[in-house]
Amino acid sequence: MSEIKRINLTKKDISKKINFKTGLPTLYTNKIIDDFIDVLKNLIKNKETNIKNFATFKTINKNDRIGRNPKNKRIYKINARKSLSFIISKKLNNKIKDL
Repeated sequence: MSEIKRINLTKKDISKKINFKTGLPTLYTNKIIDDFIDVLKNLIKNKETNIKNFATFKTINKNDRIGRNPKNKRIYKINARKSLSFIISKKLNNKIKDL
C-alpha cells in the first residue's frame, strides 16, 4: 500500500503565489502575509472568529490529563493548554472536493 506524501504549505509558498498572480514585490507580499497572520492571532485570542466562505477559528482550553507512551507504557502528565480549532466552510470544502 502506497503512502500519500503530505505537502505542507509555508508562508514563503503563499507569498510566491501572491507575487506570481499580482506582480507585487516579494518583500511586500511577505509583509502582507505576516500582517494577516498577526490580525488573525489577535482576533482568535479572545473569541471565535469566522471568515466568511473560508473558515471558523476558535480557541479551546484543554485540561490536564494523563498520557501514556505506547512503547514503554510510562505514564506522563499532560499539562493544560490552549488549542486552535479550524473548521473549514462548506463553500470552500465543496470547491476543494471539485478539484
